[in-house]
Amino acid sequence: MPLTDTACRNAKPAEKPRKLADGGGLYLLVTPTGAKYWRLKYRFGGKERLLALGVYPEVTLAQARDGRAGARDQLRNGQDPATVRRLIRLGVRDASANTFEVVAREWFKHRQGTWVASHGDRILRRFERDIFPWIGARPIADITVPEILAVLRKIQARGAIETAHRARWDCSQVFKYAAETGRAERDPTASFSRDALQAPAYRSHAAVTDPAEVGRLVREIDAYKGGAVVRAALRLQALLWVRPGELRNARWEEFDLAGAVWEIPGARMKRPKAEKIISSGHLVPLSRQAVAILRELHALTGPEGYVFPSPRTKTRPMSENAVLAALRGMGYGKDQATGHGFRATARTLAVERLRIPAEYVELQLAHAVKDANGRAYNRVQWIEERTAMMQQWADYLDRLAAGATVVPITVAA
Repeated sequence: MPLTDTACRNAKPAEKPRKLADGGGLYLLVTPTGAKYWRLKYRFGGKERLLALGVYPEVTLAQARDGRAGARDQLRNGQDPATVRRLIRLGVRDASANTFEVVAREWFKHRQGTWVASHGDRILRRFERDIFPWIGARPIADITVPEILAVLRKIQARGAIETAHRARWDCSQVFKYAAETGRAERDPTASFSRDALQAPAYRSHAAVTDPAEVGRLVREIDAYKGGAVVRAALRLQALLWVRPGELRNARWEEFDLAGAVWEIPGARMKRPKAEKIISSGHLVPLSRQAVAILRELHALTGPEGYVFPSPRTKTRPMSENAVLAALRGMGYGKDQATGHGFRATARTLAVERLRIPAEYVELQLAHAVKDANGRAYNRVQWIEERTAMMQQWADYLDRLAAGATVVPITVAA
């Protein structure tokens, strides 16, 4: 039977807490100390939940019933009464306007200007493909540790380990943003244990680093019959140490063949967007061999536009898979050689075999300086030293291709 105010007032404590039911999940909890609390038991999302409605007699029976009626209205609208209560306490009135997807898109818009477009596109695709379908409609303040972990493990289950870790980072930033803007209290991903997700396997770009094998690769590139433009790209990839995307997108206006130098615009370098805007380009000294290749290529694809245009249209560069496909056609498997692997070849042999100072090599590879002050103040170009280095490297490749005797490295005992 429903409670009466008299029954509530006269309820006596017992040795253990006792519940006086009013119906519809509402009951008065009487503790052994005599304190009386209104509680509402309900189910949401298939789970039993409990909502505190106040202390009797400060909250009367009629007011507790009003609280129950309000909670029922929220449940009919697909809202969790406990989440609504929490958001109201945080100063957020509309839980439906603060779902994970709403907050994530707001965070994305807030941060979008700090990324290059391709990076932002990848983040948004991860959300839309892997996160929003599962928790996008959930109030962000109500998402639990097991819930977000289950979503990330769905990504992991299909073998996309790195994607799962990137998605975790993305979600973490959204939860932190929600906490900063008063729509959540914490970042549930911060509670993950070290073993919550499978650790991604370290992957390096396959590269040929044995000098004799490098010589054979150079000979096979020179004999490549798949097309003059792709053959030139392969030869220059070995000579110039640049990233495949930097080479593929090269434009003739960036080259000074008379001065034997290529300046890659800062906007095309692998740098944070803020640094792309303010940084100068990357200077690539050109060996005599590189200039000769470029002059031959200039007759085919110059005098302007892409150095390596698509065979279908000069308005786009050649496919990012062109060099990789050529290597596969020459019989090099994915675990033997890649376009990016030419950089590892140069980094290994230039330092170990030619004894070139590592700082010259790292600058030529355009590797980021780890120290923030180093990035701000390191203006050293070592252009003369790097010019000599790149000629030394080109001559070394010629000797290897001609079958020069390879002297093994000796390690002092």
